[in-house]
Amino acid sequence: MLLTLAAASLGVVFSAAQGAAQTAPEGSEASEGSEGSEGGDKKVVVVEMPGLLDAVLADFVEGRILQASSDGDTLAVVLRVDSPRSVLGADRLAELARVIETSSVPVTAWVGPSGARAEKETAQLLGLTERVGLSPGAWLGDTGDPVIGGDPWGESAAVLRERRVAHDEALEMGIVPAPAATLGDFLLTLEDLGFETQVVENEEGQLRRTPITDVRFVGLPYGSGLMHSVASPPVAYLLLLSSLFLVILELYTAGVGVAGVVAAISGVLAAYGLVTLPTNLWAVALIVFGFFAFAIDVQTGVPRFWTFVGSASVIAGTLTLYDGVSMSWVPMLGGLGCLLLGVVGGMPPLIRTRFSTPTIGREWMIGMKGEAAESVNPFGVVNIDGALWRAKTFRASPVPSGGAVVVNGIDGLLLEVSPVSEDDAEAQKT
Repeated sequence: MLLTLAAASLGVVFSAAQGAAQTAPEGSEASEGSEGSEGGDKKVVVVEMPGLLDAVLADFVEGRILQASSDGDTLAVVLRVDSPRSVLGADRLAELARVIETSSVPVTAWVGPSGARAEKETAQLLGLTERVGLSPGAWLGDTGDPVIGGDPWGESAAVLRERRVAHDEALEMGIVPAPAATLGDFLLTLEDLGFETQVVENEEGQLRRTPITDVRFVGLPYGSGLMHSVASPPVAYLLLLSSLFLVILELYTAGVGVAGVVAAISGVLAAYGLVTLPTNLWAVALIVFGFFAFAIDVQTGVPRFWTFVGSASVIAGTLTLYDGVSMSWVPMLGGLGCLLLGVVGGMPPLIRTRFSTPTIGREWMIGMKGEAAESVNPFGVVNIDGALWRAKTFRASPVPSGGAVVVNGIDGLLLEVSPVSEDDAEAQKT
């Protein structure tokens, strides 16, 4: 349970990177809606373009376009896009725009499948391509003010600047040349660029068009896919929570173990993601402060003032963490829920278990005197030699807050205490 946040976050990162690397490995020769290729000297390269357009994805897309321009056997590049916006600087974005605009090989784009979107700066870049296809259920537009020079969408620019359009409206406006429910359908619109097809009869006796031209899919390599996944808003956020949670755990335990190593890895990855994304540093500071507040109360095992302060600080930092980049409620609620469960219910028992092992032991505390930090009736918190401990006493002898107590024994994770008589308390003070 203690490593749930870290394991889940790292699992998302590595699985997403693996998916980016294996979605369509280079050399695959089948497009959606087709049975495959049967030859041809030329090829069409489909470049996967998922997620926020960051430096890693920009370098990958730019490199594939330049390679296609130089290899001499590529008819066209198709960008398969599902990207809400860019997080690139203006100069880097302009450089990518120049590569698309000046490519010697036609660069086209298909936004899909259903649910995909191309918005903000990404949508502006698509206006520079040879043509765009849009899947039903996908969205294009909300470009905002031009940031790459001029406005490549021409007569449609005013509409796209203010809002998104779906498949049917894009057809009516002439933004897309033809229906393209699948990537295979979009490829069939590239015949004027030299894309060759043939009509074949399938097992049911139906005629269908299949490509002769090779179609090759390329996705981010594993390492690049890993870093691209880390730079997504929910993953960077969950990694930050994981790292800080495990740092607190290490502060209250002896030595550096698995938690410390995972905390270091999570922290480095989170830092990379937060630097890449448009992050509000003061929101990060709020989250960090919240964890320091948690650290004050964590060993008492009960929510106290600093637990509520920490919760409020982390929630405020979570809601304002990113500037202009949205994050789903799912990772926010999941991360906060697991965090509070771990801080209040998971970490205190573990810490007490570690410090109550035979090696470290607490038998020496028997006979020590202190005072009740809160009412002990029959359970509560006591202050023994400056440290707060969970304690219990007999119902017949409750201890009020501030009352003197003596440790009579240890029962599992709890101290067994009893009230000290007034005479003994005065003698102790003397």
